Amino acid sequence: MNLADLQPATAAVLAVRPFRTSDSARWDRFVFACPEATFFHRIGWREIFEDVFRHRTHYLLAERGEHIVGVLPLVQLKSWLFGHSLVSLPFAVYGGAAVTDPDASQALHHHAGELARELGVEHMELRNVAPAEPDWPRQDLYVTFRKALLPEAEANLLAIPRKQRAMVRKGIQRELRSEIDSGTERFFALYADNQHRHGTPPHSKRYFQALARVFGDDCECLTVMSPQGEAVSGVLSFYFRDEVLPYYAGDVTAARDLAANDFKYWELMRRACERGLRVFDYGRSKRDTGSFDFKKNWGFEPAPLHYEYQLFRRDSVPQNNPSNPKYQKAIEIWRKLPRGMVNTIGPVLARHLG
Repeated sequence: MNLADLQPATAAVLAVRPFRTSDSARWDRFVFACPEATFFHRIGWREIFEDVFRHRTHYLLAERGEHIVGVLPLVQLKSWLFGHSLVSLPFAVYGGAAVTDPDASQALHHHAGELARELGVEHMELRNVAPAEPDWPRQDLYVTFRKALLPEAEANLLAIPRKQRAMVRKGIQRELRSEIDSGTERFFALYADNQHRHGTPPHSKRYFQALARVFGDDCECLTVMSPQGEAVSGVLSFYFRDEVLPYYAGDVTAARDLAANDFKYWELMRRACERGLRVFDYGRSKRDTGSFDFKKNWGFEPAPLHYEYQLFRRDSVPQNNPSNPKYQKAIEIWRKLPRGMVNTIGPVLARHLG
């Protein structure tokens, strides 16, 4: 499918309707061809939201005649922690409507607003890359980091600022190596260790297994090994069109001294370059955090994300993030709990975080 196929005659009536299972192939064909769509718009996420997280989904299609001209994936969250909401999309950095027809965006938003009122949610959240509803309240907490890859691996290494490049070379000199895993077991162990140290409830092992099953080769785990053969750092990445998105990461405490995390992202960048990919998407970070500074040190420039809200049964934008001071005590307590306990009860909490 090319872009011309997504632009039917405007004489046809624009209609919005709920997704049907028989739409799956058409939905994904549209997503892969639509410039506004992201990896998180893929229809496979619907299965994960419903089967792994047990959240109800409300995916919407906008059509002109027989042609899809827009999609809006929505997930209903009923959280005893954060209330009742409709989100596009939870557990994702990007969401909102992806359209090829300028009228489709407003039609989808109107339909979603009516749905939100019927469901009785407190608010609706659209995690847009670009502004879509300038009159809606928004949250300016998050930015994304994206950068074009150069054709040659060595050119990408030289493009990394000097101090950060020295850390990559340190990892190379320490004889670290990277491996692509066939499963998610090694990654999950590193991820769970990292989450515990940061006081954050982990997702379940089943979630990562589902990602690998649903998205196949477009979901990949890279593990960094020490010279002694110990797995010290790992990253689970998504591939979409000509982009790579390192999304979940983990490590052991020794990774910092080994420069294993610096080496890890360089290896992912190097491998992506050799595959002919064109964009490295470092993903979302909160302003004024260590993650934000780390990505800037790689020479990536932050671009604001436009998380827009329609408020129904609340007066202000929710602040459901670790930067909120009221969650600091809970984070400290979580760090002190036994690992077995947090891996067991953590996923129960994580499914409510969104």
